[in-house]
Amino acid sequence: MARAAQAQPGSFYEFTLTSLEGEALPLAAWRGRPVLVVNTASFCGYTPQFAGLQVLADRFAARGLVVLGVPSNDFNQEAGDASRVRAICDTHFGITFPMAAIGHVRGPRAMPLFRWLAERGGGAPRWNFHKFLVARDGLAVRGFVTNVEPGSPGMLRAVDAALG
Repeated sequence: MARAAQAQPGSFYEFTLTSLEGEALPLAAWRGRPVLVVNTASFCGYTPQFAGLQVLADRFAARGLVVLGVPSNDFNQEAGDASRVRAICDTHFGITFPMAAIGHVRGPRAMPLFRWLAERGGGAPRWNFHKFLVARDGLAVRGFVTNVEPGSPGMLRAVDAALG
């Protein structure tokens, strides 16, 4: 007998991830706040974008923006374990925004959140540091390809509009 497909959450805020430290990371904690979700990698040519993401997080935190990093080895450029990822984030970039556990962001093994984001935000990441900006309503999603820098005019306009 075939099992019924499990319903996917309708809102971003219905997902729960695991943090880089292994604790539950319920996205409902940010309900009503726009969230910039970024698939990250520690050993990629785009890894310096961590610095720009931290600047973005600091600049707009008081207005409600959350930046969420999701490390992935889908493109073979991530450290093998969470403690090494954390050390790179802390030592080289002073990252204070939340980081999820290492996971898959594309393909058949993609975590449910990234399947949901891809459906609403223009497709799955094609490389590291793909960005999804989730609106305050937890429904609208806008995708940004890897080479869109966190501090670029287009990204700043989108974040400012999401913060409304």
